[in-house]
Amino acid sequence: MFNQFNREDISDRARAAFVGMAIGDALGATVEFMTASEIASKYGTFRDIIGGGWLRLKPGQVTDDTEMALCIGRAIVKSQTWSLEAVADNFAAWLKSRPVDCGDTCRKGIRAYLLHGQLESPPNEWDAGNGAAMRLLPAALFSLPDEELLKKYVLEQAHITHNNPVSDAACICLGQLIHLALCGGEKSRLRRQADGLVARFPTFVFEPYRGLATGYVVDTMQTVFHWFFRGRSFEECLVGTVNQGGDADTTGAICGMLAGAYYGMEAIPKRWIKKMDRTVIAEIEDMVERLIAASPVGRRF
Repeated sequence: MFNQFNREDISDRARAAFVGMAIGDALGATVEFMTASEIASKYGTFRDIIGGGWLRLKPGQVTDDTEMALCIGRAIVKSQTWSLEAVADNFAAWLKSRPVDCGDTCRKGIRAYLLHGQLESPPNEWDAGNGAAMRLLPAALFSLPDEELLKKYVLEQAHITHNNPVSDAACICLGQLIHLALCGGEKSRLRRQADGLVARFPTFVFEPYRGLATGYVVDTMQTVFHWFFRGRSFEECLVGTVNQGGDADTTGAICGMLAGAYYGMEAIPKRWIKKMDRTVIAEIEDMVERLIAASPVGRRF
């Protein structure tokens, strides 16, 4: 599969994955914590990047989902290798900067690193939030196409804050889906990968869809799977996801990265890209090129 596509194809999909993640984050943040019926009552179908929401964001402003992913990407680009300490240092500096938002489990893990140098949170059955999955994209790009490296990087970054088997399973599956999509896998192939997760962890079953889009990683992944596999375009996948409400910035970010990797840059609506924070998009575009160049697949070209 990996030999079917040239560097430009993979770079385009990687760029679309990262830009798509930021767009999903910015779009979903407006309707975070609203119910699907509340969104429908207020907006009909919500599909524009307008800011606001409970965080009172500017249009195109991103939240912790994109910001933590950028922390990981910066650590890789600067080190030109995988350094968990560099990732944790960036998380710590980010938390000290008083970000617009930070989940409780992420905050707890980063504080443990700040106070005790702890790089791996102890296993916790309650730490099954979506905070590790939402930020893993740079680890997926840097490991492409090596599945063992993917698992190592994805789980190590996850365990700084989330050390839970359900979170781990979601992170590995999401990373594998991104690898498949980046290299041109058909949706039927991606669907088999998702079905494999459900076979191993039946709690992730998403048919029939229960309509829950909370910060629990199971609800998050069910929502992303439901809308990604039924959607027929980047926009359709993402609009369906964020209109579910709940933890919509994170479901949007994860659906955006997956749909971006699958559909590519041409499929992302220009009206959304124009609304985004230009500084963030510029950093993403530069970072993606560096991550792919340093990855195993990048060294093949």
